[in-house]
Amino acid sequence: MADLLSRRRRSRNHARTTIAAAITTLFASPALAEDRTTIINRDGLTLRWHFQAGLNAVSEQNLFWDLSATTAPGSTFDPDTNWLEGYIKPGLSFDYRLESGAVIYGKLSVVSSYTMGTDAFDTGDTGATTLEEAYLAIRGDVNGGLSYDFSFGPRELTLGTGMLIANGASSGFDRGALKLGPREAWERAAIGRLAFGTVTGTVFYLDPNELPANDSGNKLAGIDLRQDGPNGGYLGATFVDVLNSGSPYPQAGSGGAAPTIIPGGRDGTKTINLYAKTNPFAGTMENWVFAGDFAYQWNDRIDLESWAGRVTASYNFVDAPWSPSLTLGYQTFSGDDPNTAKLERFDPLYYQGSPSAWATGSKSASTFLNSNVNALTLALQLRPTQQDTLTIRYAHIRANELNSQIQFGQATRLDENGNLVTGVTNAELADDIFLEYSRIINRNTFLTAGVSVSFPGAGIDNVIGGDASPWTGGFVNVVINF
Repeated sequence: MADLLSRRRRSRNHARTTIAAAITTLFASPALAEDRTTIINRDGLTLRWHFQAGLNAVSEQNLFWDLSATTAPGSTFDPDTNWLEGYIKPGLSFDYRLESGAVIYGKLSVVSSYTMGTDAFDTGDTGATTLEEAYLAIRGDVNGGLSYDFSFGPRELTLGTGMLIANGASSGFDRGALKLGPREAWERAAIGRLAFGTVTGTVFYLDPNELPANDSGNKLAGIDLRQDGPNGGYLGATFVDVLNSGSPYPQAGSGGAAPTIIPGGRDGTKTINLYAKTNPFAGTMENWVFAGDFAYQWNDRIDLESWAGRVTASYNFVDAPWSPSLTLGYQTFSGDDPNTAKLERFDPLYYQGSPSAWATGSKSASTFLNSNVNALTLALQLRPTQQDTLTIRYAHIRANELNSQIQFGQATRLDENGNLVTGVTNAELADDIFLEYSRIINRNTFLTAGVSVSFPGAGIDNVIGGDASPWTGGFVNVVINF
């Protein structure tokens, strides 16, 4: 796959997701939530300090199933590597209560990160310090039960389940910390929320914090409408309009020929995402939870029409030892049909790419964007103690369209006759297994370790022209969060 080392990757932010879940689980009680970060708390003004840091040791063997040896033999890419990455993120936040009851608040933070050694994308011994959050906001209530919250400036924003809008910044490459992915705030953001009872409406304007070497001038705007239920369920819809973009789109060539490139293809792309989570059998099947997402995408300027979706069913064995939770899911993202003039390739925009969110596989998520792939997934989570969590994840990953790009131009190569071809000729891509252990050391310190293996499918074997070897790896990280 000639574009295997493409720099069009998103950081996965897996450590951040694990931390948030751990804090919610263990420290939900107000009595345990002692605040040691307050600097000033008087006359309606509260000033707090924040600090987060992470250190991650990673080892990878036979990266990307060693496809580079076949598709890019002159690249000198080493499929076996080990590296150490880390970051610090200090910050300050404040809130000030006005006499009217409204609250003015804001936050300022920076991220400094570094990678020692060579990472999975052949980059290392580099890092950067960048602005993360720098926003000013106001929130309050008005008569009739209506509340508002308006903010301006760089900050984080996730909508729905993170299928489209979640990861507002890029890490890795020249910025370092590829796997930890400490950056998430949008470089520019204007966000307005109105809430009434259980219904919340959000309007937004976003400019992602892209890598300087790959900044395509993306600007997004849209609206999200969501209703939350009393038992954790929800029903919502998000509309996203790409106002400006220089990001190109690839279009599959007829009969598996090389793709053509549509300059600025993302510009004008519109997407609507419907999402829901519910337990329709409360009382009789109260341990079941069902969730679903569907997205439809179009761009009349370039004749784009694509779709994506996911359904999951979870069961909690509440009376069993270690409180097992089993989740079965299926997610799919349309690919471009090489036999049509229309473009059907789904653009996942800025999705949350952690294994617990929208990653397609564990290892494979570093190779395939959420486009022209589908995956059947199974996850079993166990809690031996309140502080320990063990999760086993499995994903069977396939291509939706043969002879069509899977990532941006990925699998473009010469066949045995010297013809330029793209995509795979067999839909089976990989089977991924991921075993993860998380330990809450204390309320501010978290340990996560994992091992994973990706067994290549017939589609990968056919690219190599033989039996590809499994891709294996592991990591261990420690994160502190105040």
